[in-house]
Order: sequence, then C-alpha cells, then structure tokens
Amino acid sequence: MCWEALKVVSMQKRIKILLTLISLLPISMCIAAGVGAYQILPWRIPEILFFREDGFAVLVHVRFPRVVLSAVVGAMLAISGATLQGIFRNPLADPGLIGVTAGAGLGATLWIVLIGGGALDIWGLPIAAFGCGVLVTVSVWKIAAERGRVRTLTLLLAGIALNSFAGAGIGLMTFLADDEQLRSLTFWLLGGFGGATWPVVLVTLPIAIIGLFVLLRQAAALNAMSLGESEAYHLGVSTETLKRWSVFGVALTVGAAVSAAGGIGFVGLVVPHLLRLLGGADHRYVLPGSAVGGAILLVSADLFSRTVIAPAELPVGIVTALIGGPFFLWLLLRFKREIFL
Repeated sequence: MCWEALKVVSMQKRIKILLTLISLLPISMCIAAGVGAYQILPWRIPEILFFREDGFAVLVHVRFPRVVLSAVVGAMLAISGATLQGIFRNPLADPGLIGVTAGAGLGATLWIVLIGGGALDIWGLPIAAFGCGVLVTVSVWKIAAERGRVRTLTLLLAGIALNSFAGAGIGLMTFLADDEQLRSLTFWLLGGFGGATWPVVLVTLPIAIIGLFVLLRQAAALNAMSLGESEAYHLGVSTETLKRWSVFGVALTVGAAVSAAGGIGFVGLVVPHLLRLLGGADHRYVLPGSAVGGAILLVSADLFSRTVIAPAELPVGIVTALIGGPFFLWLLLRFKREIFL
C-alpha cells in the first residue's frame, strides 16, 4: 500500500517544515533588527527605510549588518554539522572534529597577540582565522590520506590530534597576551557579532555562498553514504570524491564563520538533529533545513545575548553553549548504545 503513500506524506511534511522555516527566518530577522536599546517596531521597518525616518541610520549601519551576519554564520555552521554527521554517520559529529574551528581560533589568537592593532584588524583578523582554519583542515586531510583513499576513522583521529595542538597554541598565546589583548581574545573566542559591519558581511557572504552550494550538492550522495561506505560505493557513489568535497565545503563555511564571529559552538550539533527528529534523515531535506534553521537559531541567540543584560552584551557562544550542552548530553544518553557497539 502504502509505502508509496507514506513516502508522499513524508515528503509533504518535509516541504511544510522547510516552508515554515523559510517563513520564520525573515520574521526573526525583522524582530532582531527592531529590538534593542533604540526600539523600532518591526512592522515600521519598511516605512522607516523608504522615507528615511528616525532610526534609519541605526537600522542600516548597526542592526542590519549584525542580523545578516548572524544569519549567514548560523546557516554555515548548521549545514556543516549536518554534512559531517552524514559523512561520519554519527549524530554526535560536529564541525570541530576536523580541526577547522580550533585552527581558525589559533589563527585569530596569533593575529591578536603577535600582530594585531590598528586598522588592519578589520581585514587581518578574519583572513588569519580563515587561512589557519583551512590550513589545519588540509593538514588533517593529508594525514588521513593513504594511497588516494581517506579512512573516516583516521580523519577523525587526525582532527582530534590537531585540535589538541591548536588548543595548546591558543593557550600559549593567551598566556603571553597583555590585559588589552586578553580582553579581545576572550570575547572573540567566546563568539559574538559586536564587530559586525557591512565590509565583514561582504567578505563572508561570497565564501558562504560557495560553501553552501558545494555542500547542498552532496545531499544525494550523503543519503547513499548513510547505508555504509561500501554500500554507497556499490550504488555508484564515489565516496572519496564525496569526502573531499564535503571536507572542502565544511572548511570554507566553518572557517568563514569562525573568522567572522569567533568560536560559536553547538549550532552544527543541535539544528541538524532537530531537523531529523521533525522530518527524517533525508539529506535533501536536512541540509537546506539546517541552513535555514541555523540562521534562525543564531539570529535569535544574538538578539537574546544583546538584550538579556543590556546595556552589557553576553557573548553569543555562551548562549549557544547553554542550549547545546544539555542537548549534547541528551544525545549522548540517547545514542550511547550505538556509540559503544
């Protein structure tokens, strides 16, 4: 009967979830743009923009760059997590596994402590973070490669090793930093969008578009990969090509996200799993749904972080950790049999 009927219903449900998320994203962005020290009613935003009324400068130069950047970063982190969970076939996989997050953090700390200061920080810090993140990821890939093949377990272990090395470098730079550098370093490593400007958005957006395009194209292959690596190979999927493009896309997106906003964790863990709970594990649904859901989550987290203790600002990384930590423990308890078997 009814396998086909159930398949149709399931697809209809997934489409409804995606449409709901797509409709919620602009709503959340408008609310985030309106709420703050200078209150603007969200439904008045079009009128203010059109007639250049009071609040125009706040919206265009302060709120919009921050909201757009938080949405872009959230989309990149979430889709990267969904992709890695598909590659490793493990719901606990996270973008930090392949070293790109720690590598980007190391690049940023090196810049802040050894080079930083002055106007160059606007461009230099993101470039240093992005470049070091990609470099660490390439190193992980080279270590894991053997005779043209990359073993998933070796990739994971290499990522753990280089994560430790990058963490040691971050600790050393933190030890050497003076008080001013230490304040910058601490806030940046905890993550946030306080430094969001249109130039940062314009640098991050092209990388995000390329990375999202690369990862979305892997959806069908990731569905085959969920059956197992050898099964995917017999179904005609080039598993090595899939790994290569997936790691490349994750390196681009996470490197750009960390370079723009600092270390924001758990987005790539929480959002994809929620999407799977709601609509199943089809990556043609999970990947785009994660991108939109991640954008909504980080826009909302940033709004909370800058209003909960106003006029002070809570780092966004703390907010996502407060959400993601308990969620991760719940995932661990739920899937511990699969992890240890």
